[in-house]
Amino acid sequence: MSKTILITGAGSGLGKGTAIGLAQKGHKVIATVENWPQVSLLKNAAKEAGVDLIIEKLEYTNESDHETILRKYGIDIDIFVANAATGETGPAAEIPLERFRHVFEINVFRTLELSQKFAAIFAKRRNGKIIVVSSTAGLRTYPFLAPYVASKHAVEAIFQLMQLELEPLGVQVATINPGPFNTGFNDRMYDTVDQWFQAGKNFTPEQPLREMQAMFAKEGFQYDPQGMVDVMVDVILKDTHKFRNVFPEEFGDDVKKYQEDLWNLEVSPKKKK
Repeated sequence: MSKTILITGAGSGLGKGTAIGLAQKGHKVIATVENWPQVSLLKNAAKEAGVDLIIEKLEYTNESDHETILRKYGIDIDIFVANAATGETGPAAEIPLERFRHVFEINVFRTLELSQKFAAIFAKRRNGKIIVVSSTAGLRTYPFLAPYVASKHAVEAIFQLMQLELEPLGVQVATINPGPFNTGFNDRMYDTVDQWFQAGKNFTPEQPLREMQAMFAKEGFQYDPQGMVDVMVDVILKDTHKFRNVFPEEFGDDVKKYQEDLWNLEVSPKKKK
């Protein structure tokens, strides 16, 4: 049976691939993007792929955009996929707070705001599904990624609670947790630190930060996004699946070991050299 699916952040990366993949399966897809240039780019991509997409501008902090989307499509949506996100990098002790706040505004508060609006529609009719694209960064930590990691940890907690609270009302809630995929998102996220970090002025040593940047930029470290797109399409369309959906699967084992090791983590005075 064909479903009507609204996905945010479809202007690039995994969101773009997933929107096209869902349309290729014969579903009605409302693909939203952040700005008008992305509308044109996605229209061209859909044409090249031979699929029909309904493409709309939905900038997360624009209340008028929210109202337009809800008015035009709200009651018709079967599945809401909250995919849009942003990120910042740098040492947690020095990241300018306005950058931290911006990441939380997009990844947590606006994601929750839109999800609440669709939750109200779904609960009223006792049917519907909310999928939030989180990250493996919501299940473990990575150095110099504090704003993104913290926002995704918040997403995990909020939507796990939402799943428990909405299930009795007939609403499904789940997360999808990608590892590192070569969409450009991770590379650009690591570039943000160069907008404000100054070696010598900031007290954090520069070398470990640059080593993390180099690790993500290393050829072969990030995966081919098509594998993740296929998983996202599959999970979004399934009637029954896990609440948490980690891919690649080996990252699930990595996360479990990381969480187990936290119970033995110790802090002690740093010896002076």
